[in-house]
Amino acid sequence: MYERILVPIDGSQQADRALDHALDLAETYDAEIHLLFVVDVASVPNEIEAASVEERLDRYAEKTTTSAAERAEEAGVERVQTTVGHGTPHRTILDYADENGVDLVVMGTHGRTGIDRYLLGSVTEKVVRLADAPVLTVHAEDDETERD
Repeated sequence: MYERILVPIDGSQQADRALDHALDLAETYDAEIHLLFVVDVASVPNEIEAASVEERLDRYAEKTTTSAAERAEEAGVERVQTTVGHGTPHRTILDYADENGVDLVVMGTHGRTGIDRYLLGSVTEKVVRLADAPVLTVHAEDDETERD
């Protein structure tokens, strides 16, 4: 059913929970896991040198994707691709999914509700609305969610 599963990661607990679900699916369907970390420096204030921030984020992204790939291999998933992308997160995720023939995207949610979600926007929500492939969302655990 699934051959290529994309898991956008960012080092958060929500992304880790999504990865757990994706690893179970990959093992069940003998699917390839694609781990994507998107570095976005668009919100860095002009007063801060974006290049140095981007360099640090790139190092963090590499460390995070390597760690996630090791988890996948320990879980018995033999085919793992890691990528560090740059740009607007939802757009980079959607483009990656299209370019790599992804048949399922598994993403964590941060549990924001009400006005917080409306004002902040949601990468997951945008991917759910715009993706051609199905998107499985994995909610934060109760103690991780922000309640109104």
